[in-house]
Amino acid sequence: MALSPESVTGGAGSSSCERGRRTLELALANRGDPLAEIELALAGDPQFVIGHCLRAGLIVRADDHAARSKLVASLEAIETRCPDRRHPARRHASAARAWLDGDHALAAESYGAIVIDRPFDILALAVAHALDFRLGNRRMLRDRVAQVLPAWDKATPGYASVLALHAFGLEENGDYRRAEKTARRSLAIDPRHPGAIHVIAHVMEMQGRAREGLEFLAATEWAWRETSYSVHLAWHRALFHLDAGDAASALNVYDAQIANIRAPAVSDLADGSALLWRLELIDTLVGERWPLLADRWEMQTLTGLRPFYLAHAMMAFAAARRIKEMQRVFDAMSSTSALPEEALVLSFCKALFAFAHGDYVTCVEHLVRVHYMADQCGGSIAQCDLIDLTFVEAALRARKTSLARALVAERRAQKPGSQLNHNLQRRVG
Repeated sequence: MALSPESVTGGAGSSSCERGRRTLELALANRGDPLAEIELALAGDPQFVIGHCLRAGLIVRADDHAARSKLVASLEAIETRCPDRRHPARRHASAARAWLDGDHALAAESYGAIVIDRPFDILALAVAHALDFRLGNRRMLRDRVAQVLPAWDKATPGYASVLALHAFGLEENGDYRRAEKTARRSLAIDPRHPGAIHVIAHVMEMQGRAREGLEFLAATEWAWRETSYSVHLAWHRALFHLDAGDAASALNVYDAQIANIRAPAVSDLADGSALLWRLELIDTLVGERWPLLADRWEMQTLTGLRPFYLAHAMMAFAAARRIKEMQRVFDAMSSTSALPEEALVLSFCKALFAFAHGDYVTCVEHLVRVHYMADQCGGSIAQCDLIDLTFVEAALRARKTSLARALVAERRAQKPGSQLNHNLQRRVG
């Protein structure tokens, strides 16, 4: 295991180690249910320290507040088994405890410090990478992996995943050529790696390569269809259709690959909201899809959700005209931790509320204050683009033509080949 099990002694039978290795493989490839796998290992071997490190890392990486009690149990097991604070397992426990205490920045710093001292600890690297993403630390999303990349090569298990992580960091920092090249190196090692496929989809989205993106996702669907990326890459497919000016196909993707998920994760619901809202902005009739999606959001516990997800819940509730549920979002937001996107998302939620009620002037007033920080929404640059799209449409509907023209010029400078941007340009004249 690239978690460096040689540093942890005692309590681990061969079956436990095998399940631990399997857990890590599933987590890095976004396949199966790695948390269920490690639960089986710990049920058979409660003293499996590496297993507790894995469970803690998976919970932090997923930002899984519902699993806090399991995290507490693992931290106590590690601290009892490894009294020396310098022990690698204790360092994992300390990093996870920072997340448990609500200090996500300290958690990222602590997992990152493990990686600097132990460059092959791919669990710490993956968790730090996820924390960097949620914190909006785009530079560290790239550089944290770059710090240890020289130690890795094709002979090291997990190298394809490390390359995929680095490629995503490169893409989020605008280095699209190197990002795609690095992602394709990852796929040369593991042609089924959904993380690398995801990066290439992002690159094509950011560069306005919609037709090529559709062809790429169709050609690789066999590799990502049964992974935790399945809904999100379907969302990317729909975005390519929208960028090509084909709203009907985007809606078909929503029905076939997003709305029909039986037990959606919050991230799946967010992708659904983000897609329907984009369709709403271009006056596409979505029928009863909003109320059905709002029903699913109503079943979620909003308290403790990241502001990023609260904004997507607000889209569904605002579009479905559910005033009581919209207030739930505002109530939940006031109790969230002070993450970087919090101020942005609060203004965005107020803007969504105004937009859904036809008050486009107020919507513009909220968004003009935070437009400059739209890329700090708590998601990828592609996801954060929804704020700019809402801003453009609100400006158009509020008859603020000069503002709309300026915003569309921004968009066309970034993606001149986008049919969506071309349509917006025609509207502003």
